[in-house]
Amino acid sequence: MIKRGRAAHGERRRAIVILPNAFTLGNLFFGFWAMIAALRGDFSLAAWLIVVAAVADGLDGRIARFARTGSPFGTELDSLVDLVSFGVAPAILVYKQLLEAGDWSWALAFIYVASVAVRLARFNIEQGGRAHLHFHGLPSPVAGVTLASFYPFSQTGLFAGYLSGWPWTQLIGGGMIVLAGLMLSHVIYPAIPRLSVRNPSGRAAIALLLIAVALLIWNPQLVVFPVSLIYITVGVVRTVALGLLDKLPDRDPLSEELGAEDEETETRDLEYEDMRPHWAKHAGTDESSSPDAE
Repeated sequence: MIKRGRAAHGERRRAIVILPNAFTLGNLFFGFWAMIAALRGDFSLAAWLIVVAAVADGLDGRIARFARTGSPFGTELDSLVDLVSFGVAPAILVYKQLLEAGDWSWALAFIYVASVAVRLARFNIEQGGRAHLHFHGLPSPVAGVTLASFYPFSQTGLFAGYLSGWPWTQLIGGGMIVLAGLMLSHVIYPAIPRLSVRNPSGRAAIALLLIAVALLIWNPQLVVFPVSLIYITVGVVRTVALGLLDKLPDRDPLSEELGAEDEETETRDLEYEDMRPHWAKHAGTDESSSPDAE
């Protein structure tokens, strides 16, 4: 009975470890599908697939922290996937939609993709695998969703009636450079607080999530692009205002310590010892005596 209980525990442990990486690979699936859709000219499908990929990206990290199964492997895999879903996929979508006619317009897409790659590498060094209260530079999922959601927004009545005459090819091309610069900048963007009913920030996060879901159900085409622009603008304005008022923090806000409640869900290194077969851990032998050992 004891051995069966230990075996069941090991199976549950493996399932918990796999779950966050399954969401990460789901992110990759939707990002790759978005590229295929964009190449086929189905820009609306490509845009929403990138948005779905961003949802999957937000869930994998939270699940890993909740289950305390984070690992360097998961961090690296997440960054590689994000480069596809929020770097290459949005760049291809914008290129096929607006920039393909220009001889050198593809360079704008390359600059954007390169900036996403550098942004993700920096994130791994500074914040990867840990719970965080702020992002150092614009998060790449926000940049990718902003570019992707422009096409659905351009199909709304509001756009057709009031905004269709604007030079959107030049605006979006320039916007890619702006987004690239913000991802590499020192602008501090707030992270979504952990959902909780025990503290004001957690309750505010729940209220914000419910409002976001309601707006998406109401009219996602009209909501996602403007909300993304508002988030980007608020971070820039806040940073500029704090700088002008000489109230920038004396220490790096990224190193801000978590509260006691948050420490309970902080990511810890994955203990691969827990994933070893139960016969290798409890048979009184080391791993070298297992049938798979060389």
